[in-house]
Amino acid sequence: MSALATVAATAALPAAFEPAQINYWAVLPMIVLFGAAMVGVLIEAFAPRTSRVPLQLGLSVVAVLAAFAVLVLRSVDHQGVTLEGSVVIDGPALFLQGALLLMGLLGILTMAERFGGDGPDAFTPMGAAVPGSGLEAAVARQGWATSEVFPLTLFSLGGMLLFTAAGDLLTMFVALEVLSLPLYLLTGLARRRRLLSQEAALKYFLLGSFASAFFLFGAALLYGYAGSLDLPAIAKAISEAPVALEGLLLPGIFFVLVGLLFKVGAAPFHSWTPDAYQGAPTPVTGFMAACTKLAAFGAILRVCYVAFEGDRWGWRWAVIAIAALTMLVGSVLSVTQTDIKRLLAYSSIAHAGFILVGVLAFDRTGIAGVMFYLVAYGFSTIAAFAIVSLVRRSGSEASHISQWAGLGKRHPIVAACFSLLLIAFAGIPLTSGFTAKVAAFAPAVAHGGTAGVVLVVLGVLCSAVTAFVYIRIIVLMYFTEGNDDVVAIQPSALTTIAITVGVAITLVLGIFPAPLLDIAEQSSQFLR
Repeated sequence: MSALATVAATAALPAAFEPAQINYWAVLPMIVLFGAAMVGVLIEAFAPRTSRVPLQLGLSVVAVLAAFAVLVLRSVDHQGVTLEGSVVIDGPALFLQGALLLMGLLGILTMAERFGGDGPDAFTPMGAAVPGSGLEAAVARQGWATSEVFPLTLFSLGGMLLFTAAGDLLTMFVALEVLSLPLYLLTGLARRRRLLSQEAALKYFLLGSFASAFFLFGAALLYGYAGSLDLPAIAKAISEAPVALEGLLLPGIFFVLVGLLFKVGAAPFHSWTPDAYQGAPTPVTGFMAACTKLAAFGAILRVCYVAFEGDRWGWRWAVIAIAALTMLVGSVLSVTQTDIKRLLAYSSIAHAGFILVGVLAFDRTGIAGVMFYLVAYGFSTIAAFAIVSLVRRSGSEASHISQWAGLGKRHPIVAACFSLLLIAFAGIPLTSGFTAKVAAFAPAVAHGGTAGVVLVVLGVLCSAVTAFVYIRIIVLMYFTEGNDDVVAIQPSALTTIAITVGVAITLVLGIFPAPLLDIAEQSSQFLR
């Protein structure tokens, strides 16, 4: 009788308890990445040590390529809301997810050759004879001892895909943690600079935990205001203006944006950025700088344009102040840096401010400009950090800027590629950086009012300051005598591919930006 009663009770359940309808084609790219990451964990547990890296590398590359193929061939035709509103696959989500997969692939290629290799033997080119005895020693010296980086990277990349497509604040929080926790581990894996790396990882973890707590507290306040964590439900509650709960709205928006602005390194939430960039293994720094910023700005665009736009006059001025402060801090403090990775870290802070200018336009052209900027900046950044990992002195990275003196004479190709990327960061014409700044600043001038014009003027001035920093490095490489013990090691095919693709995209998007701009414009409509 009890079994019959259970069946009868189950049949009488209301429709709210019916299983969620899932469009598996829409979420298949994320399923592929998470599935491959879990297979990678099993490889770490059971595969022989000497065969882990080839297996992990092959699995990671195949998984990313398969996810991208599914995204292009199937997910585009399955746009909409799935998982009961938890995931929204629309134009911005597809555009940013495709960019994340391509940049993640380049990041994996740069990690594969010499991840964490900080000694003189760890940077022997792939396939070269390695002195010493024992296969394990040879593997370690070639930088192939830390194969766990591949499943960690796949987990983080899967979280980034979910972050850009989250339809409610709870899913967004889960995605934030999934993408962040592997990065905390990856930051602390540098072998020779172990103390610096672990200190950076600890600082990143602690500050990231505080930021996550801010985000979660803000989500709780918004739930109290709107009675729901769904972004469209929050927007509806704002439009209906429940005055009795007005005191929960602005604090909730503020705390949620604090959690998101932390991930992009916006001032005053930027203090983790220079330490994490300097302490992390350089390939991880490139992946983190490019992909994390893209994913976080995707989430910022979604909450600002879908959930919070109805009350933007209440919080817009605070974000305007943050954008101005971010540009100033990033550009001015980059002048004082003597470490190349810390310099690029403060440069990334300045770029976060530039991108925020486009976000504040509150127009579809602003969304398209921000997405174009994120793609242009991301590919250039991965290539730049890949080059930084090649410049060595006595087996260690030549991180001090003075050590780059004379590199243009000893290694002209490496110096030329790095100079082009620096010119792109400065926003010089005929590079992707110039087109990206125009794409982000023009909507702010057209639709941002007086505040938008002021931010653009400030952005141009700060770009001039950062241009001085970049040009100073170029002058140092070509017109200053340096030490002969600083060399650029011969990269393997994988690193060469990553650098070549990054440099080529930097040039192509500067000369022929129209196709990507058109795709960004066509993909700039959020589902609400």
